[in-house]
Amino acid sequence: MDEENKHSSDDALLNLEEKSVEDLRSLLDELYAEEQRVSYRRRVLHGKIDILRAELVRRLKEQHDSGGDVVSGHDIERLIEILASDLRGVSRVDVTIDTEDDDEQEEGPATS
Repeated sequence: MDEENKHSSDDALLNLEEKSVEDLRSLLDELYAEEQRVSYRRRVLHGKIDILRAELVRRLKEQHDSGGDVVSGHDIERLIEILASDLRGVSRVDVTIDTEDDDEQEEGPATS
């Protein structure tokens, strides 16, 4: 999505009474399309997360079975950071930042 389209979808709910029925339908179509891109990207990310989590669990189980420590110093540091952070629901990620992956996904799923 180019900068002009992002701006127009950001302003989609401004001055609704001045927009024609066709304008409203067009904006609705744009927002549906954007929602589909975001939904697709979310599913891809969740798949990657599931794969990585399964690999981590497999390795930790292997490590545990061979008598190794499963919890590391890094894990303790992360836990301390999580417990010390502000937990009022504010994300540490700025959702307005576009990444290269987002730009690639806007074209739709790859057909390879």
